Amino acid sequence: MTATMNISISDSLKSFIDERAKSRGFGSNSEYLSDLVRKNEIESAKEQLRGLIEQGLNSPINRTWDELKSDLLQRAK
Repeated sequence: MTATMNISISDSLKSFIDERAKSRGFGSNSEYLSDLVRKNEIESAKEQLRGLIEQGLNSPINRTWDELKSDLLQRAK
């Protein structure tokens, strides 16, 4: 499903987008802008994952490896 969004930009930004879309082989400015937004969405997800990993690494260890291993083996059955 696609949706339409109208935005206002300066003439110089429009020219920049026109040139970038053409030089990078996009069929339209919309395709170029959609690609930029998708890349930004991926980067945002990576940042969120990094934050969760950091949070996990900084959290206290309250179970031994043997306890964790036993729990994982039980779940795998």
